[in-house]
Amino acid sequence: MYQALYRKYRPGTFDDVVGQEHVTKTLRRQIETGRLSHAYLFVGTRGTGKTTCARILAKAANCEHPVNGNPCNECASCRGIDSGAILDVEELDAASNSSVDNIRALRDEAVYSPAAVRKRVYIVDEVHMLSAAAFNALLKILEEPPEHIIFILATTEIGKVLPTILSRCQRFTFRRLTPPEISGRLLQVAKAEGLDLAPEAADMLARMADGGMRDGLSLLDQCVWDGPIDLDRVTSAIGLVGAGDTEDLLRCVIAGDASAALERLGALYAAGKSLESVLSELCTLLRDILVWKVAPGGGIGLLSGAHGEAELADSAKHLSNERLLFAVDEVQRTLTELSRVADKRTAAEVCLIRLCRPELSPEPEALLERIQALESGAVRSGQERGVEPIPPVRPAPMPKTQPVPASVRIAPDPAPDPVPPTDPAPAVPESEPKTPVGDLWQAVLQEVAPKLGMPDSMFLTDTGHTRGSYSGGVLTLEAKTALASGVLKRTDTAEAIRTAASRIAGSPVVVRVTEGGGTAAVPAEDKLDRLSRFGNVTMT
Repeated sequence: MYQALYRKYRPGTFDDVVGQEHVTKTLRRQIETGRLSHAYLFVGTRGTGKTTCARILAKAANCEHPVNGNPCNECASCRGIDSGAILDVEELDAASNSSVDNIRALRDEAVYSPAAVRKRVYIVDEVHMLSAAAFNALLKILEEPPEHIIFILATTEIGKVLPTILSRCQRFTFRRLTPPEISGRLLQVAKAEGLDLAPEAADMLARMADGGMRDGLSLLDQCVWDGPIDLDRVTSAIGLVGAGDTEDLLRCVIAGDASAALERLGALYAAGKSLESVLSELCTLLRDILVWKVAPGGGIGLLSGAHGEAELADSAKHLSNERLLFAVDEVQRTLTELSRVADKRTAAEVCLIRLCRPELSPEPEALLERIQALESGAVRSGQERGVEPIPPVRPAPMPKTQPVPASVRIAPDPAPDPVPPTDPAPAVPESEPKTPVGDLWQAVLQEVAPKLGMPDSMFLTDTGHTRGSYSGGVLTLEAKTALASGVLKRTDTAEAIRTAASRIAGSPVVVRVTEGGGTAAVPAEDKLDRLSRFGNVTMT
């Protein structure tokens, strides 16, 4: 009968356990010196060797001829424990034996001396699944255990184990295995089985195992059939998308080509790739690019290894940190929702559309990306995208029926003085100043702001964003915010301001832009003060 690889190649000694030397060295030392505890607690994620080490410890504690703290696996005790013939070593699953009655039966049985070996050993797997009453029943025997008994508790969720249980056990934490450790073990198993496993395929299986040796061996078992086991075999057998297809999909996102992204998603879906796998691998690629950007030196060891450094560096040039964070959040949110929506394909397509067109998303990160694109002039026009441009939002006019405060009187525009036809007024030369020097910036705003349109004019007219002062032929504009700074530093805006200021002042004016400390340093401005800047409003 065929036996799964993870069962066939389960370690039989502490020396065979991969990646948990901090645990196995201590346990071997305790076996050699005879300083065994009555209760152990093994903590760690799935497939890291908790139950395996518990079984090895049970054999080593009862072995007739231990070798350097390891069981010999040849004596009657070791063979009987391996085959399950010795009933003094019992393995329980707390998930299916979680009631208080199960623990009471165990407690009543534990007081008897072992029949075939020196130590009676109870291995309780997933101990966090015990009920509160069962924990209390177990606590009593842990508090006053017989000399012949050893409890080995294993759990993946240490937070659910009572502190009173933790304080009575020696705790050992099993860490996640690294991809090189898993890959090396897979190559050893493949060699023993006569399998032609390519090193790059072993590396991919190791990354997919997520730190668990059992998962890596199970994935290898899934890829075994005629012929060598290479990357294509792994991708086909497990249903992966592949690094090349994922990178092509990201290029469509970077280019903002939603049509091409949807076509590629449809092709992958038709080829049998799951939507969860497509989005998960895309999220891994985005995560690698983000790590590459924020930690270019020390973050190399954090990369998944599924994509080359050249590809990551090239994609990082076209994606800002803000857009990467938005993209990762969007994909993660969609992956969470896929298990609850009726049409998974539609949810995945909407996710890709939002990644290609961030302006369609209501999230704050997407709005920030849109503002940055507007500042840099990188947004394509609505005609190029085949849609009508969105008109700017303008404030609605004040209704005529709305009462006007008594302190504000709106005066009509003054009519021009009549000029006798026989004595026309002389024309004002272009170089003559048309406004006092102290009001130069306000005069420039009245001329330039209508030409800029919204929202650029808002950033210039609002003193919370921009403040201007004129002295000695220099017009100093202090940008209080990054948005205002971006508008003032644009070539077209700077040239329009300089031209208008020079014409109004009657002499060349130098425009200097400085950056202030933000809007917090700007004194609050009353709404009536802002209203008084308009020429047709008289304050009384």
